[in-house]
This record gives sequence, C-alpha cells and structure tokens, in this order.
Amino acid sequence: MKRIKLEVAYDGTNYCGWQIQPKDTTIEGILNEKLGSLLGEEITVIGASRTDSGVHALGNVAVFDTETEIPGERIARALNQRLPDDIVIQSSSEVKDDFHPRYQDTRKTYEYTIYNAEFDNPVTARHHHFVYVPLDAERMRTAARCFLGEHDFLSFSTTGSPTKTTVRTIYECEVRQNGRYITMRVTGNGFLYNMVRMMAGTLISIGRGRKDPEWVRELFLHPKRGKAGPNAPAKGLTLINIHYMDEEKEAD
Repeated sequence: MKRIKLEVAYDGTNYCGWQIQPKDTTIEGILNEKLGSLLGEEITVIGASRTDSGVHALGNVAVFDTETEIPGERIARALNQRLPDDIVIQSSSEVKDDFHPRYQDTRKTYEYTIYNAEFDNPVTARHHHFVYVPLDAERMRTAARCFLGEHDFLSFSTTGSPTKTTVRTIYECEVRQNGRYITMRVTGNGFLYNMVRMMAGTLISIGRGRKDPEWVRELFLHPKRGKAGPNAPAKGLTLINIHYMDEEKEAD
C-alpha cells in the first residue's frame, strides 16, 4: 500500500463543491470514480480544502491510498485522460504514509476577482464577480492591510463546519487593479467557512464608499458572527495553492 498526492486544478462552475454528495456531482466524487476505474480498486481521496459549490482551484491537494504498481508521478497523465475537461491533475507523487493534506502546517493562498465596469464581460464571467458600481481600489488596499496579522475572524464567518478557534493569521492581503479587474490576494494559515468571500464582500462595501477602511479594525475589536460585509458570490473565488511548510523544511 502506498499513498499518492495529487495537485488538482478545476473550474468549479459545474460542480456542487469538492466534498462528495449523495445526489450531486462533486470534484471528490469524480476523482473517486475515475481513479477507481483506472486502478481497479475502490478509491477514497482526502482533500486539503473542501471548496464550496462554484469555487475554482489551481492547486488544491488530495491524497489516496492504493495497491497499484503504477509509479506515483505517472498517475497524473493516466488519470487526466479519463477526467472531464474542467478537472486537471497538475502533478502526482508518492508521499509518506502519514502525510495528511489537512493536518499539516500550511499556507493557503486564495484570490477573489472582481470585474468592475458598466457592463459584464462574458469571456471571464465564470471566474469573476461583476460589480457595476465604481469601486475605489485605493480604499480597498488600505482596508486590506488591516487584515494582516493574527485576529479573531468570527465576524468574517457564517455557520458551517465546527472549529476550535476563530483566530487565524494572515500573512499577505493585497488588492491589485489591472484595468477593469480588481483582485484580492490573501495568504493565511487557515480560513473559516466563507471567510475569504466575506473579506471580499467587506472590501467591496468599502470600495463603494459604504464603509470606511477602519471598519475592518472595528470588526476585530467587537467580533460577532456574520457582522462583516456580505458573502461575495462563489464564482469569483479561486484557491491558488497550498504550501506545505514541512516539505520546505525537508528540502532545507
């Protein structure tokens, strides 16, 4: 028995999230089915991030155990031939038996993309949130800096999976503007259910002038679930990558 690690990219538009559902099509369900067909075994993948319905990924991580003699690095190419076009394995490799994608010291990076114009852009509409009201990107940048550091993010969460603590550390939070596109890029040691989408919704409210940038600090001083800005639509959110700190230490 060996454990294989997959780096998975997908367009989440046509899926009801990552986690397997009895009656819905999910990323996890597709991977289990296609891996089982490829390897001739019953396969159960374990994902690092259970992205919601409509959320995309460039670098989600999953592992599975198998008896196959196929080398780990060759599984990606063989599996991609069976997967739909909107799911692609970026890499595959054999890892230690005790490697678990969720119980490691990690840094996750997400991007939330906004298209800010009078009319929407159909070419990228599946991957951005359209806002027709003019946004002040500089105000959004100022507010984004308030997220840096360790804070109680209770105000930036909704009811979801139980968690021991709502305290998280944010290492990077930037707002970049490229023409009509405004992107929030955030890296942290973990994220609460809907946290990134509520951070994006908060910045949008500030960009519209509804709130001042200092509102973010107030939300940390007086945390209350759901108190932050609206939960921005899922389609604007992409999981960029998951960086495993232990792997970096081993490389050193």
